[in-house]
Amino acid sequence: MYVLYADSDCDITPESAKRLGYKTIISMPFSIDGENFYPYKDMADFDLQSFYKKLNDGVMPKTSSINVEEYKEYFEKEFSQGNDIFYIHFSEAMSMTFQNMREAYKELKDKYPERKLYEADTKGITVISYGLLEEAAEQYKKGLSAEELLKWFNENVDKWAMYLFADNLQFFKRSGRVSGLTATMGTLLGIRPLIWITPEGKMESFGTARGRQKAINTLVDKVVELGEDLENHKIYIGHTMADECVEIAVEALREKLGDKITIEQIVTNPTAGSHCGPNSMGIAFHAKHK
Repeated sequence: MYVLYADSDCDITPESAKRLGYKTIISMPFSIDGENFYPYKDMADFDLQSFYKKLNDGVMPKTSSINVEEYKEYFEKEFSQGNDIFYIHFSEAMSMTFQNMREAYKELKDKYPERKLYEADTKGITVISYGLLEEAAEQYKKGLSAEELLKWFNENVDKWAMYLFADNLQFFKRSGRVSGLTATMGTLLGIRPLIWITPEGKMESFGTARGRQKAINTLVDKVVELGEDLENHKIYIGHTMADECVEIAVEALREKLGDKITIEQIVTNPTAGSHCGPNSMGIAFHAKHK
């Protein structure tokens, strides 16, 4: 038997985890003024609205990796019960944390030699990862073996694309997570950096747009240009309390693609939101290619 794991950087919550069938959410931490927070681990719920209000007020959280012992704690509770783990996680290209994960598995392997950890890299973060989580859960419920699910996952992971814009350049400047991005006076001039997730799972800048409307239009145009079989795959809009932008994007998508598409709106998890800042928005969708 194997169970499904995911991490909080994939925008999964306890509510959606229960609905989809994920046994455990590995909580990716952040800190504010030296105090660490673990979403959905040391708190049953998480007030995202209050979190993004703090960011709007000038708070700039820091994120960090999970250590080896923390990973061991997550994994051993299943291994000790005779269960294998199928862990779908955010992009390895964005974090060093997965070195600790593999070290934890290596140490536990001595104690539980028959147990296996299957890892599936979404090559993304937030809603692009969530889309894969949701579709993988459908395959899991069909009764696929872990090997069959991993094969399905690897065949489908590159069929998802994500494009986003940041409202405040300073958050991405501090995080250093986006290559090709220069944080200048763009925010004051109304310039929004346009970002995509590469096939390697990295975030790169591909241009700028003056004003939110043009930024939203660019993202919608990417969905129209690259989208594939959209009537059978959800379009996911992730945002950091950018409700007005989401409303505009939904209207534009329906105008260009019709009413047969399904759009799901998700507020971005706090660790990813710590890097992109408030009032940002991204769209993830099934695509011809990234």
